[in-house]
Amino acid sequence: MKNLPTLVIGAGPIGLAAAAHLYERNEDFLVVEKGERAGSNLLEWGHVQLFSPWQFNMNSAAKKILHNTDWIEPEADKLPTGKEIVEEYLEPLSKLPLFNGKILYHTEVTAITRKNKDKMKSTDRDESPFVIYVKSKGQTKKLEAKAVIDASGTWNNPNPPFADGVWQDEDLKHRNITTIPNIQAEIEKYKNKHIAVIGSGHSALNTLNDLAQVKELYPETTISWIVRKQQVQEAFGGEESDALEARGALGTKTHKIVDNGVVNVFTGFHVEEIEQGVKGFTVSSTNGAVVHEVDEIIVNTGARPDFSFLSELRLKVDPAVESTPQLAPLIDPNLHSCGTVRPHGEEELRHPEHNFYIAGVKSYGRAPTFLMTTGYEQVRSIVAYISGDVEAAKKVELKLTETGVCKVNPAPKQLQIIGVSDCGDGSSG
Repeated sequence: MKNLPTLVIGAGPIGLAAAAHLYERNEDFLVVEKGERAGSNLLEWGHVQLFSPWQFNMNSAAKKILHNTDWIEPEADKLPTGKEIVEEYLEPLSKLPLFNGKILYHTEVTAITRKNKDKMKSTDRDESPFVIYVKSKGQTKKLEAKAVIDASGTWNNPNPPFADGVWQDEDLKHRNITTIPNIQAEIEKYKNKHIAVIGSGHSALNTLNDLAQVKELYPETTISWIVRKQQVQEAFGGEESDALEARGALGTKTHKIVDNGVVNVFTGFHVEEIEQGVKGFTVSSTNGAVVHEVDEIIVNTGARPDFSFLSELRLKVDPAVESTPQLAPLIDPNLHSCGTVRPHGEEELRHPEHNFYIAGVKSYGRAPTFLMTTGYEQVRSIVAYISGDVEAAKKVELKLTETGVCKVNPAPKQLQIIGVSDCGDGSSG
């Protein structure tokens, strides 16, 4: 297996960072990407500004390589959008000569196994190469690798709006919006309509603030915010206590539009049913609360990992969080309300399947607290281990910014809660 590459799934920030670290250690690699270019998923929310500045959104190994070219590094303290991450960082990186023939675009992984061994076979399993089935241009091909780093993310597997966590109707997934829509670019779709936003994470807050701008121009626009939380203040996060100023500011802006009555808030609302009729959608909760005559539903309830193509590998996954059991207690939102995630790397991300790792946002399972800089440290540690540098793999150092979300703001007297609502615990920023 020594002559085989390490295969990286996904040409996003974490996938290309893994490739850069592999290159730095003279390890052969191959990247497979479902989209047509590096950072394809980021472009789907390209209009959204990140909370963290450029200095936290670029990988050290990738920067080192780029600095050997005429690349101009973005200003460290500037807040980039998703589109800027792609155009000013990922695209220049992916087009470097070291990636020639090393990134396969329009290539989707459909299954991973071990050569001549299904999940049950243990003899010489660790010494057998991985076989990766991919679909490209309508054909299925097989690739071999000595190690696999799955950095495919969760963007294409959104959580449903329903409180029980099940997409009751697959057609409903296509009839509703499950992204962070570029509302300013599609203002005709939303103006003077009744829009319901389901979810209480940062994606939902971004959407609400964009809709508030539409309502300012077109006062007949109605915005309903459906959340599971009993107190809407919990969704505002740390506000001024957040060490990431932009993240705190987003909570403060949302707090303000709620206080000013721009948004109709339905708290304690566990979505039971969504029906489409002549006058639009009707959203019903388990306790009988109803939101009527909704023109558009935006489901910002986060996303979850897709394990469907990993069924022949030996994984160990926490039953609730869906991360590795070692990582779960560090990121479980049921256990953590504020503070930072302890530094973690290869050891916490290790599965029973030797040399197989899930990195990036997918490694966090259903937990909504992932930051890009966390993924960069993950792949640095993983690649060090794969290359045989166990000491470097164990030296994991990562300092994350405080969220301040354990601070709950008192409810303002003028705040009127119109229902009982919330569906969705989080999402990407």
